[in-house]
Amino acid sequence: MNFSAILLLALGLAMDATAVAAARGLSVPAIRARHVLLVAGFFGGAQALMPVIGWLLGARIGPRVQAWDHWIAFVLLAFVGGKMLWEARGDDGGEGETTADPFALSSMFVLAIATSIDALAVGITLPMLNAPFAISVVTIGVVTALLSAAGLFAGRRFGAMLGKRLDLAGGVVLIGLGFKILLEHLVLS
Repeated sequence: MNFSAILLLALGLAMDATAVAAARGLSVPAIRARHVLLVAGFFGGAQALMPVIGWLLGARIGPRVQAWDHWIAFVLLAFVGGKMLWEARGDDGGEGETTADPFALSSMFVLAIATSIDALAVGITLPMLNAPFAISVVTIGVVTALLSAAGLFAGRRFGAMLGKRLDLAGGVVLIGLGFKILLEHLVLS
């Protein structure tokens, strides 16, 4: 897996967190440095941690399923991307609801875990694709942190209309990456 594929993967995975960060941006009259640090730290950190957990699982089961790894990667990426597309057409799922402090640590933790579950599934496929571990994890975490911080400001500036489009874009990117992996393996094998 080359760096451009890892970057595309990171962009796709970051869309959920970016959409949620945009919703957080809607809930405050002004964005403070604390908000940016919390959003980038929680979302980027969770997005980097979940592939590590998935990677450890994938490294254990990878050698047993190597003949099917391209199909597994395709199915997982298509499932996660499809889930994002499905959620983008529905309601917000409460992302835009306001609480006393939309940046409370407990709230940020729950949102970070919820938006990074798909990164766990993706992490399982990374060892099967011979993706470089450190580069993959750092890229996923940094891209998510940066896009989430940008989403926070975009949410404050442009409003709720941005969230659904980010989920749509993320879903399309993940499904496209799944097809790319499948086609490369089937054509090159």
